[in-house]
Amino acid sequence: MLLMSIDIKNKQDIKLLVDSFYDKVKTDDLIGYLFIDIAKINWEKHLPTMYDFWANALLYDGSYEGNPMLIHQHLNKLMPLKVEHFERWNELFINTIDELFKGRKATFAKQKALSISAILQLNILQQPLPNL
Repeated sequence: MLLMSIDIKNKQDIKLLVDSFYDKVKTDDLIGYLFIDIAKINWEKHLPTMYDFWANALLYDGSYEGNPMLIHQHLNKLMPLKVEHFERWNELFINTIDELFKGRKATFAKQKALSISAILQLNILQQPLPNL
C-alpha cells in the first residue's frame, strides 16, 4: 500500500483505517484466531462499532457508546490474552496508520492506540507493563 501524505480528517479516513487494519488482523497468525475462532466476530456489526469508536477517540464526534474493557475481559475468559497478543495488535495498528496517513492526527491515533492497549493490558493481565 502506498504511503499517503494526508492526515486523518474525517469518518471516511477512519473507515479506511479500520477496514485496512482488520483485513490484516483476520489473516494474522498470532491474533487472527482470537477474532475468528474465539470471539467469532460478526464483522457487519463489529466494523461499524469500530468506526464509531475511533471516530469518537480521534475526532471527538460522540458516536461511540460502549465499554471496551468489559468486552476484552470477556474475551480473556474465553481465551487468556497474553502480552504478545497486545503487542501484535499494536504493531498491526501502528503499521496500518503509517501506511495510510501522516500528520498530527495520525501521530495522535498511534499514541491513543498504545494508551488504550496499555490500559487494557494493565487491567486484564493485571501485571505491570514493561517500560515503553
